[in-house]
Amino acid sequence: MTTLSPHTAPAPAATGGAPAAAPVLELRDVRITDRAAGREMVHGVGFALTPGKAVGIVGESGSGKTLTCRAALGILPRHFEVSGGTVEIAGTDIATLTPRQWTGLRGSTIGAVFQDPASYLNPSIRVGAQIAEVLRAKQGLGRREARRRAVGLLHAVRLRDPELVYGQYTYELSGGMLQRVLIAAAIALEPRALIADEATTALDVTVQAEILDLLADLRERTGLALVVVSHDLAVVAQLCDEVLVMRQGEVVEQGPTRAVLRTPRHAYTRLLIDEHHQYGLEKFRTPKGAS
Repeated sequence: MTTLSPHTAPAPAATGGAPAAAPVLELRDVRITDRAAGREMVHGVGFALTPGKAVGIVGESGSGKTLTCRAALGILPRHFEVSGGTVEIAGTDIATLTPRQWTGLRGSTIGAVFQDPASYLNPSIRVGAQIAEVLRAKQGLGRREARRRAVGLLHAVRLRDPELVYGQYTYELSGGMLQRVLIAAAIALEPRALIADEATTALDVTVQAEILDLLADLRERTGLALVVVSHDLAVVAQLCDEVLVMRQGEVVEQGPTRAVLRTPRHAYTRLLIDEHHQYGLEKFRTPKGAS
């Protein structure tokens, strides 16, 4: 069985106090422009993601959530570019990275899970073999060891009978199982940060809760830092320490999740909260210790 390693925390400072952890991912006043349209699409997004923390980005479709994450991953669509601000991964400005350096960072330092797992898995290759190939290509493992590690990863994401799942094709698995396979592939190289972009949107409520619980468990056990992107404020409320509320490319509200839910300042945030009362947001809005 594969045991995921906890990421090492910084040692306490000589003065006796623990230093603030350095961000794994940091965006400063990031602006994204569509060069074809000559229009700025994202207007000054910024946040710092430290080990073991989770930042949520919430907003309606077209608000700029996914563009922001693609900028952080260096995979913006054609004609789009970061036209202002900086993105740093583990202290390195991504604007300075060569393609080879990017290849080294993706997967090993930062990974991603997207909405439609079937689009990111090859239907003609058994799912376990796809995970094993990542391990062989990136870590130089032999065939037998890569297979053993891949089965362990399928077990780590709580798939029943991981040996059986290893040998199955995408069409033989449910949407929830495919999403777990994609998470297993994303954490195979033990990245320090993971971007989950609408990773539970297409799943039913029960399976969605299981995936969110899995992400929370990975975060707690390994110190994995998370960026959780969703149009659903209830998803972000369940998992995140900090939330950014985006609308039309702009961050209209940002702060600790409970504080934003308890005393929203912007009308759009209040609208999102009102729309999601039926999902039990009240428990996240109640101050800790209150009856």
